[in-house]
Order: sequence, then structure tokens, then C-alpha cells
Amino acid sequence: MTLTFLGIESSCDDTAAAIVRSDATILASVVAGQVALHESFGGVVPEIAARAHVEKLDLCVEEALAIAGLTLADLDGVAVTAGPGLIGGVMAGVMLAKGIAAGTGLPLVGVNHLAGHALTPRLTDGIGFPYLMLLVSGGHCQFLHVTGPEQFQRLGGTIDDAPGEAFDKVAKLLGLPQPGGPAVQAAARNGNAGRFDLPRPLLDRPGCDLSFSGLKTAVLRVRDGLVAAQGGLHEQDRNDLCAGFQAAVADVLAEKTRRALAASPVPVLAVAGGVAANSTIREALQRVADQAGAAFVAPPLALCTDNAAMIAWAGIEAFRMGRRDDMTLAGRPRWPLDQSAAPMLGAGKRGAKA
Repeated sequence: MTLTFLGIESSCDDTAAAIVRSDATILASVVAGQVALHESFGGVVPEIAARAHVEKLDLCVEEALAIAGLTLADLDGVAVTAGPGLIGGVMAGVMLAKGIAAGTGLPLVGVNHLAGHALTPRLTDGIGFPYLMLLVSGGHCQFLHVTGPEQFQRLGGTIDDAPGEAFDKVAKLLGLPQPGGPAVQAAARNGNAGRFDLPRPLLDRPGCDLSFSGLKTAVLRVRDGLVAAQGGLHEQDRNDLCAGFQAAVADVLAEKTRRALAASPVPVLAVAGGVAANSTIREALQRVADQAGAAFVAPPLALCTDNAAMIAWAGIEAFRMGRRDDMTLAGRPRWPLDQSAAPMLGAGKRGAKA
């Protein structure tokens, strides 16, 4: 039986709705971004994001249904991001999904946002289990050995900043616009990656854990040194710093991925999350996969960043396993995929976020 699910995503600053079938057909995928709302603040403001989700969620659902040529009566279920994320946005999505489920009688499935990313290669490329997933985004970075729709073993992760967060902070340090990932990549195209000696954190230690906070600080020190020596930062300085920073992130991710593949040999290396849209990082990971004899899968760029198609698909996978949620479903700011793994450093009093 072919299932058709509505997916709803509102965990950060993208309001999204999608209609996806269990044969991996994406009938509609709508994403309403909030870049303009947060641009002057240099980052996402949670309260502004939550209010924007409330204004846009129902409109995105209506648009997705219209594009798909369906009504709520044609659906078999509703999947919604229930965490982790900015709790105001998560709650807005959960409440809408619960309202739709209550009004229509449709089954409700709460989805871990990270599981959505981790299962995206099954939607886009139909890969089987097991596989190694490198999840790299604005708020998360971890290696996952994926053996089932809800079976994730974390092999390592960041102990401080996520790569996307580091890209955003470096962009801000260098006076580039947000979001920082695309801005840094664009500047790096005209830069010399070898001009500045930037560190490759944690490569001198065993294991698959990562760190990017020190690399960000190194960029800051180089910038301050240039400003002090010449009274400002020239465009070529900015381009070279971006190229050097991007190369350092790619080198760290490549080496840690090599270690993860060695520790847990699998036939496929997959990557997802917003940072997976970076071409330099993709190329570095492709080389690592080739050397390990593994296939490399990177979803289309539109499905690497936050979207609701991945949430609908993860909901379908969970639904097939018999999972259902009811009106007690609540949003969760923290929700680790690997419940058995020890919290990463810096997880805080409330526990690990991912």
C-alpha cells in the first residue's frame, strides 16, 4: 500500500511543509525562509523565528496541498518535527500537526529533526541499511552508524561549535552577510587557502570527535593582526581567510570521516545537513569514500538544508514500524538520536541536544 504523508518542519528559521509518498515521490515541498527577518541581528532570533512560523505554517501546508493537487482527505498521516530545535518554533509546528490530526482523524507521528536528515539518502537514493551518515548542519555535527529507521549509533561528534555555526561566526567576524555558509564559500572561490596557517583541531587525538571553536578563534586572531598591521582588512585578506577556514573544516571532516569508516566499515557514506551543500567539503568526502571503497551519497542541495520532505519521509518510515503519537506529543528542545551514547561535552544541565 502506498502511503501519502504531510510533513511539517519548523525547528529553526525555515517554515516548511511537504507531501511525500512512500514510493519516495515528493509531490510538493514548500520552504519559507526567514533570512530577511534575522539579517540585521547577525543570527537567528528565537522569538522572531517562532512568530514567523505561526504566521506561515498554515499557508505552507495549504500551498503544499495545492501543488500536490490533494486535500487533507487524501492523506494517510501527518509527520511533524518534534525536536530538537528552538522550542518556540517546534511547538508551533507540533500544535498545527496535532490540530490537523485531531480534525481529520489522521495518524500523527512526531519526528526527530536529525532523523529526518539522517534518513534523507533513503528518500533520494533508496540506499539500504547499514550506512555511515555524517550529519553537518548549523547546529549539529555527528557521525552516525545507521542500521534502521530509528537505530542510530553515534561514533563521534562536535564537542563545541557545529561547522555551520562556525561558518556563520566566521562570516560575522569578516563582515560577510548571513547565512554565513554560502557567503564564506563565495569569498573562498577567490582566495588562497594556503596563505594563513590555520589549525586542524583534534587531528592529534584519536577518535571521531570534532572541534571548531578553536579554528574560529584562530581566524579572529589573524583578522585582528591584519587590522593592527595595515589599518583594516582588504578584500583579498577576507577571501584568503575564508579559503583557509573552509579548507581547514574540509580537512578535519575528511580525516574524521576516514576514521569513522575504518571503525565501522559500511558500503555507503552519506552526508546531509546544510553544510553538506558546501562543494569543497563534498569533494573532500567523495575522495575519502573512494579511498575506502564506499559509495558516496549526497542529497540534492534543496534537501540538505532544512525541509519538510525529509520529515514526511522519516514519519513514513516510523509509521511503517508501527509508531504512532497522540495528543500528548510535546516539543523537545533536546532529543539525542543515540539515547545510549554519553552526552557530548558542553551539553548543559538539561542534557545532550543531539
